[in-house]
This record gives sequence, C-alpha cells and structure tokens, in this order.
Amino acid sequence: MPYHSTPLDLAFHALSDPTRRAVVSRLAAGEVPVSALAEPFDMALPSFAQHLKVLEECGLIVSEKRGRSRWCKLVPARFDEAADWMEAERRRWAERLDRLEVYLDNTERG
Repeated sequence: MPYHSTPLDLAFHALSDPTRRAVVSRLAAGEVPVSALAEPFDMALPSFAQHLKVLEECGLIVSEKRGRSRWCKLVPARFDEAADWMEAERRRWAERLDRLEVYLDNTERG
C-alpha cells in the first residue's frame, strides 16, 4: 500500500474500493459478525479479512471478539472528519462559482 500521510488520506484510500464501501454500507445498519459480512462476496475469507484490516487501520470500523465470532461496527467520528472536509470543499467551490457568476454578469453588462 502506498504511503498516506494523514488519517483522512487513509479513510479516502479505504473508501476507494467498492468492496470496502459495500462493507461500510452494510455496517451502517448495525454491528455484524465477520462471517455475515463476508457472505455476499465471492472471495476467500482471508482476502475479505484484508479489506476489513484496511477499514480498521484507518479507523472507519472497529472489531471485537465475542465468543467464537468477530463482530464489526462503524466508527462515526472518522466519517464525520471526511464529511467535514467534503463540506468545506463544497462551500469553497460554491463561493468560487458565485464569484465567477458575478464576474460574468458584470462582463456581459460592461
């Protein structure tokens, strides 16, 4: 895996994979054992576990052993950081587009 310098970089890297996004979507409904998470995917359990490892290393999910099963759940705070970054970028681009609109309006009138 290439070097990522911040937790936000790691989160976006983790979410760049469709399998991991599907896992996140499933976990949005609540905690799930790894065996149930892995069922819909056509891959060996060790390969699936690698996806969970990426999600866990960046802090998007946590897992815990309960009896003979490992359960996973989301960590909402990590998603809040990504959402905050995206919202700040959305606002910045909206402001730029607003300024461009004003400039174009003034240019057409001038």
